[in-house]
Amino acid sequence: MMESDQQDQLIFKIEELRRRMTETALEEGFSSVKSVRMSQELDYLLNQIQQKNEA
Repeated sequence: MMESDQQDQLIFKIEELRRRMTETALEEGFSSVKSVRMSQELDYLLNQIQQKNEA
């Protein structure tokens, strides 16, 4: 299990990236290179938090 402070920081990064990705997708399109890149980064962070919580 990950430490609370680490998890809080990761959750904050996820929420901020999700907000920025949504704005980018609405401005540039959901399949724009920038939107897709941000989505992939978000997937990575979500997988990271899931793996650390399972440990």
